[in-house]
Amino acid sequence: MSVPVPPWQQRAARNRPVKQSLSLELIVRTALDLLDGEGLDAVSMRKVAQRLGTGAASLYAYVHNKDELHELMLDLVIGEIEVPELDPQQWQEQLKDLVRQQVQVLTAHPGIAQVVMRTPAPTGPNALVISEAMLAILHSAGLPDRVVAFAVDILALFGTAVAMERSADFGLSDAERDERMRQVQQYFSELPAERFPTMVAMLPALMSGDADERFEFGLDLLVQGIATHAPSK
Repeated sequence: MSVPVPPWQQRAARNRPVKQSLSLELIVRTALDLLDGEGLDAVSMRKVAQRLGTGAASLYAYVHNKDELHELMLDLVIGEIEVPELDPQQWQEQLKDLVRQQVQVLTAHPGIAQVVMRTPAPTGPNALVISEAMLAILHSAGLPDRVVAFAVDILALFGTAVAMERSADFGLSDAERDERMRQVQQYFSELPAERFPTMVAMLPALMSGDADERFEFGLDLLVQGIATHAPSK
């Protein structure tokens, strides 16, 4: 005959938090939350396991190592990009929109762009969807296959580099970064004009424009260059 549980133990059992069942999705989302709060360097198998209330060994049933975990986080982030319905008449703007979204989602999770740079070719399910979308957009413009292949690569590289720069703090606060740029401008203005005539003459232009303006200029430059390979109408 079973012995009833004392009331004080019953209350403890009711108040004890229920341990979450592990799953690959839970592990990756927990890792992404850790990245958003503490940065990429904080994302380790041990720390993720601690947040889940388990041991690191439990995670290895789902993820081989930290590098794979980082790549899974990257693919989860890429899944935030929305793919447009293909419209060959708007291929340039659709292409730009995908790159803008890429920069936006990578910047929203500081540090994740570093994973792109050290991953030879992101091949997660979400990454494949975005790659297919970009290939389809470029292909719809009638561009040669080799141009399409190279263009996808360079656009992804551009977007990633922009995201890395935007999310990097360079070890400085916003105020310190603004002060550093003020000092740079002052330093340039004091350079000897006989040695650096072009730089001194162009200083107002060199220091003009915000990050968005410069990004859009670069994006226009790339897409317009790609468009020169499209067949004449």
